[in-house]
Amino acid sequence: MTLFDLGKLEAEGEEVPAEDEGLLHDVPLAARMRPRSLAEFVGQEHLVGEGRVLRKSIEADQLPSMILWGPPGSGKTTLAYVIASVTKSHFSPLSAVSAGVADLRRIVNEARRRRKFSGQRTIMFIDEIHRFNKSQQDAILPYVENGVVTLIGATTENPSFEVISALLSRCRVFTLNALTDEQVRLIVERAIKEEDRGLGKLKVELSEDALVHLVVMSNGDARVALNALEMATQATAPGADGNRRLSLETIEEALQRRALLYDKSGEQHYDLISALHKSLRGSDPDAALYWLGRMLEAGEDPLYVARRLVRFASEDVGMADPQALVVAVAAQQAAHFIGMPEGNLALAEAVIYLAAAPKSNSLYEAYSKVQQDVEQSRNEPVPLHLRNPVTKLMRGFGYGKGYKYAHDYPGHFVEQQNLPDLLKGKRYYSPSDQGYEKEVRARLKAWWESKREKKD
Repeated sequence: MTLFDLGKLEAEGEEVPAEDEGLLHDVPLAARMRPRSLAEFVGQEHLVGEGRVLRKSIEADQLPSMILWGPPGSGKTTLAYVIASVTKSHFSPLSAVSAGVADLRRIVNEARRRRKFSGQRTIMFIDEIHRFNKSQQDAILPYVENGVVTLIGATTENPSFEVISALLSRCRVFTLNALTDEQVRLIVERAIKEEDRGLGKLKVELSEDALVHLVVMSNGDARVALNALEMATQATAPGADGNRRLSLETIEEALQRRALLYDKSGEQHYDLISALHKSLRGSDPDAALYWLGRMLEAGEDPLYVARRLVRFASEDVGMADPQALVVAVAAQQAAHFIGMPEGNLALAEAVIYLAAAPKSNSLYEAYSKVQQDVEQSRNEPVPLHLRNPVTKLMRGFGYGKGYKYAHDYPGHFVEQQNLPDLLKGKRYYSPSDQGYEKEVRARLKAWWESKREKKD
């Protein structure tokens, strides 16, 4: 008998078999404290609050196949258990980490027999469904489509990227939010008081500062909070009065460090680097430092961050401050040379420099125009006067003829055509009036535009 089955018996007031009565307390506190009904479920009011569409569908037993998408500890697995309990469906859980097509077929065959002989619906719950490859996801399709099973998939990754479109079109996607501190606190307090499934019989006392620290450092993940609470409880001996008083120090030891929500290969990787880049572009050093810290402290590759900073220096600062590229490359070299965590300050220095630097994307736009012409226009040969006449034959063909050597002219500048005839007069680079680029603009204007004005 599974923990889910025992939980249903207990919720319905049925007697738990003697041979299984210890099972509920042999599993982690986070699993024991799973809600057994919608009334016990904490959070996600936008989905399962009174009057919400998903709640109405559950209570009416008109359940669509669905994908539950949300951060760790937000209640995806718990909600799937509750849905199965409320709808009195058979619950067949799988983990995409270890399951294969054979497991899917076994559950489908059992679901067919169950529907035929008892009429009971089967919910196939696939945890971490994003870990299934395309062929495994394809294998689910026909059974979801013909209703043999109702699929509930859970994922921390964006389904748009990780779930095939054919399966996605047959499911509703529901987004779960990270739990608030108040919701995590409610779950912790409930676990402390609950006697049958929680820690009530152990007479746990948690000081206010320890409770606040536990809640805040759990980062919206109820599982992290309950696991730390259970570890701290087990490590605390009861006092003379039988109470276990958990101190702030004990909670800190149990937590070790904050649970940082980050996946170096998932959507958060791209979300955070995007936030860093846009904070730099917005000249906000405080926000840029924060996003840098979020990535580095969660274990992001510092050289990946350094590469993005080098790119930013050219794309968004460019000629407005050519020193920005020097600083970014130096930060990359420093991070590579001394490693982490010492290298974090070199990256932080580059981030502040880039955020505070004048901004210009004229270099980026100039090269984008060049790319477009290279790809879409005829690639004409280099004009003869720009070619290097390294042999007598080349000189005979006119290579280098008419070339004007700039250093022979006043100001070391002379106007001549340097583009192919097809692109004669084309202007790619338009300097802004930001920082050093203002000087570049004035210099180019003095060289080129003054000459053109005299011609006109």
